[in-house]
Amino acid sequence: MTRAELEAFAMGLPAVTKVIQWGGSDVFKVGGKVFAISGDVSVSFKVTEIAFVALTETGIGRQAPYCAKGQWVAVDTASVSDADLSSWLTTAHGLIASKLTKKARAELGLA
Repeated sequence: MTRAELEAFAMGLPAVTKVIQWGGSDVFKVGGKVFAISGDVSVSFKVTEIAFVALTETGIGRQAPYCAKGQWVAVDTASVSDADLSSWLTTAHGLIASKLTKKARAELGLA
């Protein structure tokens, strides 16, 4: 998946915004909370504890720089399938959206 394709997919998820931060990275947010960070060759995203172990122990992903304590992984976009990456981004979006307040989710149309 190219950076442009990743952006198109992420922006297609409900209530997503994008900002450029941290030296030119595409930062995707839901309700003001980051769920994915994309660069030219890799993307970092939030995962469950089980997915964190599975992705890092198999070598598919690695601990995301500066974010690993919160179960964030980084994967090289060229080395994973578009289907897997789409699924992981959808899950990351859902994990972060679920932490928003009930009122915030309702205002964003996520309730």
